[in-house]
Amino acid sequence: MAIKVGINGYGRIGRNVLRALYEGKRTGELQIVAVNDLGDAKINAHLTQHDTVHGRFPGEVKVDGDSLVVNGDRIRVLAERDPAKLPWGSLGVDYVFE
Repeated sequence: MAIKVGINGYGRIGRNVLRALYEGKRTGELQIVAVNDLGDAKINAHLTQHDTVHGRFPGEVKVDGDSLVVNGDRIRVLAERDPAKLPWGSLGVDYVFE
């Protein structure tokens, strides 16, 4: 059973966490459930696909409503400024990368 994680902040570090899990084929161990970032899902998808240091993401990244879909895995994109209001508990998140 995978540990469910959230990413609070989808800047360089947050995107690299996602990339490392997918490139390292560790998504069976850690499942990214949600990302909190003030940018919208389309911008986040583009930034995931095209990294100036690491190059193009080796998988598929799509947008479906308020979610990123990475290699078929749905990741909800939140845009909450107040950390106390983030729904990590209701999403079943075990740990959050900050």
